[in-house]
Amino acid sequence: MTATSQVSRSELANAIRALSMDAVQKANSGHPGAPMGMAEIAESLWRGHLKHNPKNPLWADRDRFVLSNGHGSMLLYSLLHLTGYALPLDELKNFRQLHSKTAGHPEYGITPGVETTTGPLGQGLANAVGMALAERELRFAFNKKDFCIVDHFTYVFMGDGCLMEGISHEACSLAGTLGLGKLIGFYDDNGISIDGHVEGWFKDNTPMRFAAYGWHVIPNVDGHDVAQVDAAIKEAKSVTDKPSLICCKTVIGKGSPNKAGTHDVHGAPLGDKEIAATRESIGWKHAAFEIPKPIYDAWDATQKGEAIEAQWNATFTAYEKQFPELAAEFKRRMAGELPANFAGTVGALMAKVNEKGETVATRKASQIAIEGLAPVLPEFIGGSADLTGSNLTNWSGTKALTPTSGGNYIYYGVREFGMTAIANGIALHGGFIPYHATFLTFSDYSRNALRMAALMKIRNICVFTHDSIGLGEDGPTHQSVEHVSSLRLIPNMDVWRPCDTVEAAAAWTRAVQRKDGPTCLIFSRQNSAFQKRSAESLADVGRGGYILSEEGGRLKAVLIATGTEVPIAIEAQKLLAEEGIHARVVSMPSTFVFDKQDAAYRNEVLPRNVPRVAIEAGVTDYWRKYVGLEGVVIGIDTFGESAPAGVLYKHFGITADAVVKAVKSRV
Repeated sequence: MTATSQVSRSELANAIRALSMDAVQKANSGHPGAPMGMAEIAESLWRGHLKHNPKNPLWADRDRFVLSNGHGSMLLYSLLHLTGYALPLDELKNFRQLHSKTAGHPEYGITPGVETTTGPLGQGLANAVGMALAERELRFAFNKKDFCIVDHFTYVFMGDGCLMEGISHEACSLAGTLGLGKLIGFYDDNGISIDGHVEGWFKDNTPMRFAAYGWHVIPNVDGHDVAQVDAAIKEAKSVTDKPSLICCKTVIGKGSPNKAGTHDVHGAPLGDKEIAATRESIGWKHAAFEIPKPIYDAWDATQKGEAIEAQWNATFTAYEKQFPELAAEFKRRMAGELPANFAGTVGALMAKVNEKGETVATRKASQIAIEGLAPVLPEFIGGSADLTGSNLTNWSGTKALTPTSGGNYIYYGVREFGMTAIANGIALHGGFIPYHATFLTFSDYSRNALRMAALMKIRNICVFTHDSIGLGEDGPTHQSVEHVSSLRLIPNMDVWRPCDTVEAAAAWTRAVQRKDGPTCLIFSRQNSAFQKRSAESLADVGRGGYILSEEGGRLKAVLIATGTEVPIAIEAQKLLAEEGIHARVVSMPSTFVFDKQDAAYRNEVLPRNVPRVAIEAGVTDYWRKYVGLEGVVIGIDTFGESAPAGVLYKHFGITADAVVKAVKSRV
């Protein structure tokens, strides 16, 4: 008799219920409702359909599984533990405790088998769209006749809360438009959120909504009937030209005799008395955290997973013999390594832009950098939120992806939040370096996805143009004031605001090279004068802050500037020199990178006991860390106005004359 035949599928689902309610109770914190309500759905998917190898959570052709309703994290932790991942029972007992691998919400890079950090509702769903998109583009790039080395599904669990979040519309609308046929969603339709029955605030006809997006919809599935769920998954997998949504009607907290179907079970422990009643109700006769061996054996996916991966490895070995260059490229890209000729490409780009010395808008400088780097980076996949002609994120090799053909550029439409979270999913999947763009002022729309990229330490390049009052006539609704400083406050977020083509190339290079976090690249609409540099200054551009220009004589002031305000600092330096005041101009395109330099270098660039003036067309408070309370910051602490850029700079006093006046007040 096999292990599976010794236990019923209801017992296998109840193992999830038991582990989930026990862990939440021990932590005295958590969300038992979703794990208990989705137990049968999870059992059907993970035991009957999910292609994975617990012994190798990073196997390239594994199915991706995303728990978008991440508050139900014990569902995922239970599945990982039961199927054989390196997540021992002690970690489940340590749920929500300091330094455990079972945090309150699933965290990428912490727990083996967790594909993305979820919790902010809807973002996991958008990440899944990005993963499915990446899978399809890799299929177009690498699969050959008789060699299907990329062939996996992306599955995502979602709840009412995910579908109420606006990002769900952005992501799912685009997924339907692009026909992502290997994306399968499970809607946990239990009708309950924290505030109670959702019918008072959520009466959408979800099946019709997704059908309108262009999804294949399977409605009215009993989420507690494993046969129905199995059949629905098989049907969804058979539809290859559009994503599928399986609508599962469930009871939140199923098994709890007094709390099931209510908001009381959503986000609080059941309590010892109710847990005892639940054990009796579902016929679970085992102590807390006790799982009988037959149930473990039935859940264990290691042998099956190793066999599936071994079969894939054999296929890949044959593929490698017939297509050695493609195989090597696939391995390089999935490892996240840059091409061998990347350093040479960067050197040629830097030399070219330095020699050419163009005065252009820094958004154009960005496009020049993309044009120089992209030909050697087939993993580059760009995009813009309906602003390609303004963001200048396209290049001569741009090819828009379509539902039926591969490409390297995504027309995201006006979907800033969805775009950023989808790009996070592309980065998480592997094989690509995503970049995406919008106006800087609209970074607010995508901010939480930017934060998640930084939290997960993933390589996602965020391009933001039209970076200040220099945007001009569109006025204060579009003129960024607080945004650059705000982005700098996100931990682990690199932010670059280059002043010309050289700094733009350096910023792009550092963003591509960075493997431990995202980067925001900030560019202007208006022209910014090219800056001549010494060989030493040119070598230091990538250090985030460096001495751009130094007048002779005793140093009396340091002028710190970024982006389009660097030319203002240079002009002020010349005016000061005419009056015998020798000032240094420090260009600081990236404060984050500068702060990571050693103390000796930082003190050399910004010497102590020399008055400092910072110039940036944005809020001033951030720069106090560099100029001190005795220094001066030339910036703008109000919203902008609608007028040409030159008029606005004079109106708000961001001028060389203002810098000269500030220096004179301090020396």
